[in-house]
Amino acid sequence: MHVKHCVAVLVLAVVALAGALRVHADVVTDANARAADIVSKHPATPPAVRIMAIVQASVFEAVNSITLRYAPLRAKIAAAPGASIDAAVAAATRASLSKLMPTQQAAIDADYQAALAPLPDGPARASGIAVGEQAAAAILAWRSEDGMSQPDVYRPQAAAGVYVPTLLPAVPNWGKRKPWVMASGDQFRPAAPPKLTSETWTRDYNEVKAIGSKNSTHRTAEQTAVAKFWEATAPAVYWPVARSVASIPGRDVTANARLLALAGMAMDDGLIAVFDAKYTYNFWRPITAIRNADLDGNDATERDAGWTPFIDTPMHPEYPCAHCIVSASLGAVLDAEIGGGPMPKLSSASPTAGGAVRTWTSVGDFTREVAEARICDGVHYRNSAEVGTAMGKKIGEVAAKGLPRVSR
Repeated sequence: MHVKHCVAVLVLAVVALAGALRVHADVVTDANARAADIVSKHPATPPAVRIMAIVQASVFEAVNSITLRYAPLRAKIAAAPGASIDAAVAAATRASLSKLMPTQQAAIDADYQAALAPLPDGPARASGIAVGEQAAAAILAWRSEDGMSQPDVYRPQAAAGVYVPTLLPAVPNWGKRKPWVMASGDQFRPAAPPKLTSETWTRDYNEVKAIGSKNSTHRTAEQTAVAKFWEATAPAVYWPVARSVASIPGRDVTANARLLALAGMAMDDGLIAVFDAKYTYNFWRPITAIRNADLDGNDATERDAGWTPFIDTPMHPEYPCAHCIVSASLGAVLDAEIGGGPMPKLSSASPTAGGAVRTWTSVGDFTREVAEARICDGVHYRNSAEVGTAMGKKIGEVAAKGLPRVSR
């Protein structure tokens, strides 16, 4: 996924729309929205997704230690019945963000003080703060061992003495991190991308060449709108979709804390899995393939020496699609949570589309749109989108089985 700093006015537009995307909000969903706004200031998407997963896991652990409804993530938090859930959520959010986003400390502290201000002083508030801080400390200690800090030893492919672009690709060791719910980063590693002489490659090459170019005359106005919307990267653009389900009337804070924790873990594991595959196969992006089509041994793929994609190409290998795996991992968690119940309207806003809001009437519509968008963006092939979506669905299904209710 591509990394960009959002223009300030667009960020403000998304923040202004946040209220419209948070009907029936509670303390957990409100805290999630504020945390996502802060974490979206991180310049790199994979670390931002990891941070949000840690924040939501910390919030769940704090809330659940008070309500004692589900199995804990880490069996190290003392039960705290009677503690203030609002204070616990605020403290868990602040403690985890302070450790992981220290450059945003002023905003973190401002949100924390605003969350605590309505709560009366007393044992419930003090106990809630204590349990929130303990929960965050436990999750942070656990995830400090996930391997995020492995050194970058990526070796560019080059002939001796021949220049290659010197900007190193993003997070080449991310797939080696310890996952939350998967057994390992390669658990769902897909088969290799299609051969360059295959019908699948020919289809995908010519499709993205036609509709994914910057000045395409084949891309429709709707496809262009979708492409601009999903130029945005996680976490800010995905969390409103999760909150659409968390905001179904009748839900409570413990159920929502569990839902958002599972969503965060699933999306983070999705990126672990996708980067494992990306750097295993090192498959070329459309801009490279189309400008070098005379080298692929396929007479049905015509070279275009000046072809340029609709958006800037992300700095990591193409296969599979990262947006697709993230959306599908989130989608599988949401599908499991909804079960056979009524489907809420899913919605989100995008800073790369001027704060525009899009809605979907099903999880399938949401995940299909994300996959289609990345082809229209000119950065992915259809097969890669399909493979990424299938991987994400499997990961989300594993995550959704976590944190079961406990008998009392």
